[in-house]
Amino acid sequence: MLINSNLLFSFGAETLLIASVEVIFSEGDHPHHYYQIPRGRIKLNHFDENGKEIIQSILMLWLSDCELLLFINEKYPVNAKVLLPCEIIKIKKDNFFRLLSKNTDISLDKFLSERLFQKYMMMQSNISLQPDIRIIGALKYFKSYSNFQEKYSFEVNFTRKKLASMTGIRIETVIRTIKQMEKENIVKLENSTIFY
Repeated sequence: MLINSNLLFSFGAETLLIASVEVIFSEGDHPHHYYQIPRGRIKLNHFDENGKEIIQSILMLWLSDCELLLFINEKYPVNAKVLLPCEIIKIKKDNFFRLLSKNTDISLDKFLSERLFQKYMMMQSNISLQPDIRIIGALKYFKSYSNFQEKYSFEVNFTRKKLASMTGIRIETVIRTIKQMEKENIVKLENSTIFY
């Protein structure tokens, strides 16, 4: 959900400047704030029973962070860790709800529908046994949040290792599959940077 920053500030929001590698919240914490990202990048992850990192999502410019949990009485199922120095707008849960009640033009239904659709698309590709389908699903998911929708216009700003963590396939398979996808003109590589 994207909310005008001036509106957030009028209801008591504050700006945080966070260096990379800091944690915003941890798995098991209770949600007490709405977060919006004007600058930087955040990783949502958790670790499986063997200690392997599973990346749920990478949030980029102007996305919000786990706001749906503010509406239910559940703990965060993920960690939020800053990947690049971030500017984050943070507003207390009570103030956020006051903002929503006084600004009925902010459509939670539309936002929720878009977010669920994107998650469904990501989940659908991750059940495939074909690595190219899984990778394309992840690339489509992140490109959908970007202003760059033309072919090869979206620069993939994460490593093959992160792609492997997001898709549940081995890093060697990701590397091999990306090379094959380049031959098939699905992606373009420039100095090892992927463009989709």
